[in-house]
Amino acid sequence: YSNGLVDVLNIRHYTFNIHGGTSGILDEMARVGIEASRQTKVNLPSRIRMATLYAIAQSEEGGIVINTSNLSEDWVGYCTIYGDSAGAFSPLGMYTTEEVVALGRQLGLPEKFLIKPPSDGLTGLTDEDNLGFPYRAVNEYVRRGVVDPAIKERIDALHRASRFKFQTLPVYHNGLPIVIEDGTDFYK
Repeated sequence: YSNGLVDVLNIRHYTFNIHGGTSGILDEMARVGIEASRQTKVNLPSRIRMATLYAIAQSEEGGIVINTSNLSEDWVGYCTIYGDSAGAFSPLGMYTTEEVVALGRQLGLPEKFLIKPPSDGLTGLTDEDNLGFPYRAVNEYVRRGVVDPAIKERIDALHRASRFKFQTLPVYHNGLPIVIEDGTDFYK
């Protein structure tokens, strides 16, 4: 699907096989006696993919990594920190899955790109299979406050557990002076 979409949008693109990078790290972990957890095996390809995207963006003139996550995924933490949650900016970050599809229709994208069930491309399952509830439930809850009580509890728990993924990296402020101003409060 992604190759077809970049063709429709006439975007220059490359196809990279990240299997070697992923297996290389897992092999090195095993070599030093670290057994990779299931989450490591699921999340590592996303992180390798993002490192690859940054390498390409830094090597191509005008290259930039755009985050394609949306509000529905992010609300329940269905993203990998430093993986698909990374990027220079997130144009879809405040749109639900339904709103992203509506934007695609408004832009005239072919329907085959809009109706495909969302999946991480890593586990062989749809996002909704992995989550245990449909994005429609998240969307209704976020936009209208309406949700089945059993699903609400699960959505709230996932939301609370994943907020760390979207916080600015904490910086230890050591109290040493910075005597020049840079126009931000970052260093205070």
